[in-house]
Amino acid sequence: MFHVKREGPIDMPEALRHRLDRFAAILTRWNARINLVSPRDLPHLWDRHIADSLQLAALVPPGARLADLGSGGGFPGLIIAIATNADVTLIESDQRKAAFLREAARAAGARVTVLARRIEDIDIPPVQVVTARALAALPQLLEWSSRLLAPNGFCLFLKGRNVDDELTSTAADWHMAVSRLPSRTNADGTILKLGEITRVRHSERATGS
Repeated sequence: MFHVKREGPIDMPEALRHRLDRFAAILTRWNARINLVSPRDLPHLWDRHIADSLQLAALVPPGARLADLGSGGGFPGLIIAIATNADVTLIESDQRKAAFLREAARAAGARVTVLARRIEDIDIPPVQVVTARALAALPQLLEWSSRLLAPNGFCLFLKGRNVDDELTSTAADWHMAVSRLPSRTNADGTILKLGEITRVRHSERATGS
């Protein structure tokens, strides 16, 4: 489909590039009114945000339904929707950011549902994949994600240099299968793929098993 290079241009079909260009143009306009990305990041929008999010698209199974937590400026959920045509629910409690997501999705031709509510208030059918980027520490992400996932579903989280500490902090409360992939856009970044997520029972905590 496409390949995200660590340095240099992003190789992708021309039609996809046009759709992402439309997204980037709308984000740039809206960013003057609401804080979607840091103004210092705008000149590096493709490398730091779009390419970073595109890494996850190749990990999404065909036909999967996704929920993206704290979608903000559209990273990674809207970018995944544009790149894969997956059915993505974008969850963003900020009403202005939710309005941006709807307009950007229309312009880019992405099939998304935008829910302008708090994550803990969301009630949707179970999804196969939950995604998030730069939103919260791993224990909180698992708390939110566990009730949204279908059986055999998994999470894709973009994490930074503190990923080992975050994984350690979850061990007392969660069982999960962990796969780690190095980020191709951030030397300190890691893509976490987490499946078989279950909460540790009180009896297990007591016995340390």
